[in-house]
Amino acid sequence: MKNVIISFILFLVGVAAHSLPAAAGGDGFVRIQGKELVTPDGERLFIRGTNLGNWLNPEGYMFGFSKTNSPRMIHEMFCQLVGEDATADFWEDFKDNYITRADIDFIASTGANTIRLPFHYKLFTDEDYMGRASAHDGFERIDSVVEWCRANRLYLILDMHDAPGGQTGDNIDDSYGYPWLFESERAQRKFRDIWGRLAARYADEPVILGYELINEPIAHYFDNKEDLNARLEAVHKMAVAEIRRHDSNHIILLGGSQWNGNFEPFSDWTYDDRIMYTCHRYGGDPTPEAIGAIIAFRDKTGLPMYMGEIGHNTDEWQAAFVRTLEDNNIGYTFWPYKKLGDSCMNGITRPEGWDAVVEFAEGKRGSYAELRDLTVDRKAALAAMREFIRNSRHENCNPQKSYIRSIGLSCD
Repeated sequence: MKNVIISFILFLVGVAAHSLPAAAGGDGFVRIQGKELVTPDGERLFIRGTNLGNWLNPEGYMFGFSKTNSPRMIHEMFCQLVGEDATADFWEDFKDNYITRADIDFIASTGANTIRLPFHYKLFTDEDYMGRASAHDGFERIDSVVEWCRANRLYLILDMHDAPGGQTGDNIDDSYGYPWLFESERAQRKFRDIWGRLAARYADEPVILGYELINEPIAHYFDNKEDLNARLEAVHKMAVAEIRRHDSNHIILLGGSQWNGNFEPFSDWTYDDRIMYTCHRYGGDPTPEAIGAIIAFRDKTGLPMYMGEIGHNTDEWQAAFVRTLEDNNIGYTFWPYKKLGDSCMNGITRPEGWDAVVEFAEGKRGSYAELRDLTVDRKAALAAMREFIRNSRHENCNPQKSYIRSIGLSCD
């Protein structure tokens, strides 16, 4: 009997040990250790990966548009071109096909370890967005990526690319041309509450590396940018406090003002023990001197720094900048994973008749008279839109092998 009891106790101990996360620190989540990120098993994590841009936050240039460049403008243009019903159907098909499990499998096959997922806040509201005014599927879309990443042992960063009121004041935040988030208490409450809902849902999800609160806040165009910069840290703290009401597990990522490049507005990095910083850079000198201020801020805080966006350059420039980032312990996700043409990991072939869609998008549409003056074959335009979706599926895309190699990943 004694042996039976001992065996039973050992069995229970074994079950308990098996159920514990295999994690240094015992919590199963990526954590911060000085300037390093550390995986649950205690290994250093150097972020390498890509951004799923354009999927849940459409951006004009990825469709080949120039003037029609924000989600709201793109949606309105498609409605003018083919009608509201066809546009709503387009967006549903777009979300179903632009990113699928096959894309995540492919990203993992290149040796990437992290994906950054940009999203629009409206996916978690009852506001008009991508053909819906209610019953938005933001959580369902994120859930699918979480499961695909889990199957591929990839980490996921959730990036609010378009915040209530607009945080940037340009097309990338789908704003009305000014970062109203920093002057609107109503927008700030909505921003805070959406992050609270996200944190409550994903608090126990170890696939998620962290939450990136705001993408590229406060563009450089505004004469009062210094006043806006001074408000940024308080908005961060408000959202961090709300997240911590629900989630004490995940890292929170904070970007600098002026395209995630200016970190001077920050004076306090001790109010939370799981924050890190994220920077962006496009073009310029690929040497360490070009990001000297970013490195200096990282060293001053003693916290990790991560290059959330970088890209759209020659293979030679990208390879040189990857070496700079590796030498200075700054992980990275290149932008974007997929778009029309090249300068990405997976290029989309231009559909037949797409030039006419672009011509309509770039035409004068400021009045009903100007709309009537535009010559367009609406059936051909709808066919081109449908072909765009077919061409965007992973199996129909064109892997950009030299690009992939230039960003420190591999491609057979």
